[in-house]
Amino acid sequence: MEFNLLTGQLQVKPAGSQIGCQEIVRVVEKLGHKVEADEKYKQIRLQVEGMDCEDETMLIEKKMKSLKGLESFRVDLMTQSLLVRYDPGMLSVQEIIKSIAETGMKARLEKKKVTAKAWWKEMRILTLIGCGAFAGVGFVLEQLGIETPAIGFYAVAIASGGYYPARMGLGALRTFTLNIRTLMVAGAVGAMILGLWEEAAMLVFIYSLGDVLEAYAVDRARGALKALMDLMPKEALVRRDGEDLTLPVEEVRIGEIMIIRPAERIALDGQVVSGSSAVDEAPITGEPIPVVKEPGAEVFAGTVNQRGMLEVEVTKLSQDTTLARVIHSVEEAQAKKSSFQRFGETFGKIYTPAMFVLALGVMVIPVWFAGGAWSQWFYRGLVVLVVSCSCGIALSIPVAVVAAIGNGARNGILFKGGIYLEQAATVKAVAFDKTGTLTIGRPQVTDVIPLGQYSRGEILSLAACLESRSEHPLGEAIVRRAREEDIAFDPAEQFEALVGRGAKGRVDGRVFYVGGTRLFLERNMNLGSIQPRLSELEAQGKSTMLLADDRQLIGVIAVGDRLRFETRQALQALKQIGIRQVAMLTGDNEGTAKAIAEQAGVDTYFARLLPDDKVAKIKQLRNTYGAIAMVGDGINDAPAMAVADLGVAMGAAGTDVALETADIALMSDDLSKLPVAFKLSQRTVRNIRQNIIISLAVIAFLVPAALIGLIGMVPGLLINEAGGLAVIANGLRLLKK
Repeated sequence: MEFNLLTGQLQVKPAGSQIGCQEIVRVVEKLGHKVEADEKYKQIRLQVEGMDCEDETMLIEKKMKSLKGLESFRVDLMTQSLLVRYDPGMLSVQEIIKSIAETGMKARLEKKKVTAKAWWKEMRILTLIGCGAFAGVGFVLEQLGIETPAIGFYAVAIASGGYYPARMGLGALRTFTLNIRTLMVAGAVGAMILGLWEEAAMLVFIYSLGDVLEAYAVDRARGALKALMDLMPKEALVRRDGEDLTLPVEEVRIGEIMIIRPAERIALDGQVVSGSSAVDEAPITGEPIPVVKEPGAEVFAGTVNQRGMLEVEVTKLSQDTTLARVIHSVEEAQAKKSSFQRFGETFGKIYTPAMFVLALGVMVIPVWFAGGAWSQWFYRGLVVLVVSCSCGIALSIPVAVVAAIGNGARNGILFKGGIYLEQAATVKAVAFDKTGTLTIGRPQVTDVIPLGQYSRGEILSLAACLESRSEHPLGEAIVRRAREEDIAFDPAEQFEALVGRGAKGRVDGRVFYVGGTRLFLERNMNLGSIQPRLSELEAQGKSTMLLADDRQLIGVIAVGDRLRFETRQALQALKQIGIRQVAMLTGDNEGTAKAIAEQAGVDTYFARLLPDDKVAKIKQLRNTYGAIAMVGDGINDAPAMAVADLGVAMGAAGTDVALETADIALMSDDLSKLPVAFKLSQRTVRNIRQNIIISLAVIAFLVPAALIGLIGMVPGLLINEAGGLAVIANGLRLLKK
């Protein structure tokens, strides 16, 4: 990245396709600058119909690599999308779409909602029915001894049922690629060469039926993601220039007022300015109980207003809403593949060509070296090809991952990729931030103790002057209490935040300090006389803050926070699913940390930690217990979350930083969601291992059986397709709670 101050130009080369020009423009505009983008490359997302197996993704990848002017691309099987970044001076969208058409698939530019056709209007299903009907007539005629017409019906069955697989197979051959559909076509052609028209027709019918059922099963998994996208409202009722207008959400500007009527879905993120109602936030947070919204409350796009009328000031554009970011994160999750997904892709690349070579070897080698009957070994080689025709192992893994990610998103748990879904299953220790994670995070002032000539009100006023410029939760508690007691204060001048220690500033011409004991010990102030009182307050689970001028301490303020009601139960649930160590990391004093730790039931705690100290403790815990997760708010705990094997942010709804920094984001402030996330991860890993074992077992049985002639073409294909459908159905179980 380079910035030229004289020309006012910012040159940015995005890292791959993860960051687009518009994202960069929005970031700069948030800093208050006007930006005009002049980008060489354009980025589009295409929807690809007919991409239902890993073979098709590899086929598209080969086609894309052959195009000139393509800067980067990413194929996503589960969302059936292709993200392309290209140079419009060298390549057009039409050329990209035409290249995909050459593979036998169809691409369209707009991600518009397509109404599902009735099954009797789907050409793939109609050709399958025709294939079965013609094959059935051919079988009846054959049994009646009418051979020639029977062969004709079998031929029509093969032509109708094999059209779509043959189109895909030929598309693969154009790129010198062998895929599973090529295996099926080769098997059918070989059977016809041997005069086995009945078996060829049955082969095409069974394979096409399995293909349709697999596509249906995969679409079930995609449904979890489509359901999220369907939550995005397309229009909003907006008050503009004194009129209430219904506008596309893309045209609504920040600061405008939306009118939300009862039973309507909220179109954009905003803040309630008028009205009161209960809002169902389950689509975002997964919480089934509606939340009461009054003036000042935050609302999210995609949630449902239940009773009253609300007027909401828009705070985010349509592409920046919390729901839009969740959908984007779920779509991007497939790019961060787990080791299981990488195994499935690698297996597919090796498996299909290996089966072709093995089948050719079976057809040729015995005839050349042992003088066997050509037709016998040719048929046996065809059986090897046919029993290899399955997407099971390649498809069951992404189906399981997407089903789990979709399940999590539906319940307010956002996994940022398959890799994090897998990592969560390996976690042996969990470290928690205290404030806002184990506790409610809204501390209250409990004690104000003057130490000199200042009164209680003056102590609170001075502290509020300093803390009004701070964003620390303890500082916010002081400011709230001053306002509640109608104590006047003005923000301090020359304010300076002292990271991990406190703050200082100038009030009425004098410098004052507020913070923990560490700050004042570093300033060589004597705390001996007040230490017993501080210890007493800390033993009660309160955090103490000292107020001083340049010379002496002038007051003590104690702030208390309450444990979340679900904390203890959630930590016990973590233990039950195999977490060996639960730790609490906090910058609070020893007494407060100990009191909260005992209430929460953590195994160990560490107090008086600066951000760097938390990083060191994470490394220490990892060395002792193994893979570790750090749970925090995604802002103050970002360094520790980055160092941990897994970063988990709580209360991420509406919090951009938490959504960006976390590997897993819990959309609500509900700690009980954490064991649910880990349990879902463990279920997913078990499910994928089951699928791999089942798939390999089917292959390990069928291929040797085909080699020694123990199984025929049709029975082998039936067993193979049944195994593939079984593992896909097993993956779909992850859609359930």
